[in-house]
Amino acid sequence: MSTWDAPETLVPGANEAKAPFWASADDGDILERMMYLDSVTYLPDDILAKLDRASMAFGLEAREPLLDHRLFDFAWRLPERMRFRESKGKWLLKKVLTRYVPLELWERPKQGFSLPLGDWLRGPLREWAEELLAEKRLAEDGILDPACVGTAWKGLLRNEPAADARIWSVLMFQAWRQRWR
Repeated sequence: MSTWDAPETLVPGANEAKAPFWASADDGDILERMMYLDSVTYLPDDILAKLDRASMAFGLEAREPLLDHRLFDFAWRLPERMRFRESKGKWLLKKVLTRYVPLELWERPKQGFSLPLGDWLRGPLREWAEELLAEKRLAEDGILDPACVGTAWKGLLRNEPAADARIWSVLMFQAWRQRWR
C-alpha cells in the first residue's frame, strides 16, 4: 500500500512487496478483501489510534459501538446486497438509521480527519521541506530519485490531489535519515 502510484519510480530498482495481510484475504471477493484490509490496517492504525489520542488528551473515555464484536461478526455474515447497494456502502445500517435519526444529521458528504499538510508545506513548513527535498541532497543520498521527488513537490505547490501525502512520506524518510545517519 503506497501513496505513490508507481513507487519504483521513487526508489529506482525497488518494487513494492505484496503485503501478507492482503495475500491472506485473496480467497474472498473484492468487497470482503477491502473490509478485511480496513479492519486490520485502517481502523487500528489510523482511525482508532486518532480517536484514542484525542479522547485521552482530554480525559475522555470513548466507545465505538459499531465495533462491538457481535455487531462486527453480524456485519461480516451479511450478504453483499445488504452491505452494498446502489453504489453505496453500509446499506442496511442506513436503512435502520432512517427509522431513528433524522436524515439531515447523517446523509451528507464524509468529513475526514486529515491534516492540512499541503497548506503547511506551501506555507510555514516550506523552507524545512525544500531543505530536505533539495535535488543535490537527494542525489548525494542516492536512494530517492530527485526528478521524481521534484515533480511531486511541484505538484504539491500547484495543489494537486494526493501530492501532500506523497511528499509527506518522502519528508518523513528524509527527516529520519537526517536524524540517524
